[in-house]
Amino acid sequence: MLALQELGNKLLDFSKVELDKLQLDATLREALDTARRIKSREGLRRQMQFIGKLMRQTDTSAIEQAIEEKEQGKKELTRRFHALENLRDLLVEKGTAGMELVIEQFPDIDRQHLRNLLMQADKERKNNKPPAASRKLFKYLRELDEQQPGTDI
Repeated sequence: MLALQELGNKLLDFSKVELDKLQLDATLREALDTARRIKSREGLRRQMQFIGKLMRQTDTSAIEQAIEEKEQGKKELTRRFHALENLRDLLVEKGTAGMELVIEQFPDIDRQHLRNLLMQADKERKNNKPPAASRKLFKYLRELDEQQPGTDI
C-alpha cells in the first residue's frame, strides 16, 4: 500500500504531458490533478492514500517503467554535466595545451573562441577574479555537447 502511495507521489513530479503519455485511468488522473492543487498537508496525505487505493486497481508496470526512465534520464544529465565540468577544469588547468582533447571530442569547435575563453579564464584565475570566463567556457562546452548528442564525454 505504501509502495503504491510512493509511486503516486512520484507521479506528482511528472508534467501534464508526461502523464498524458502514460494513459492513466481517468479517476487516477483526476486524483493526481487534485493532489497538485491541495495545499494542506493533511489533505494531501489523505489524497495520497486515495491515489494509493486507486493504484491497487491499476497495472503499475507502465508507471514504474516511466518513473525508472525519468530517473535514468536525470542521472544521465547529471553525469554529462559533471563530465563537462571536469573537462572545463582540465582546460582551465592546462590552458591551450588541453585544447587537443576538446578538439577530438568536438571537431567543429570554434578554436579561436575557445582559445579566447581559455586565455580569459587563465587571466581571471591569476588575478583572483570571479570565474566569469570559466562559466562562459562551460556554457560553450554545454552548447557543443547539446549539438552533438552522440558524443560521449
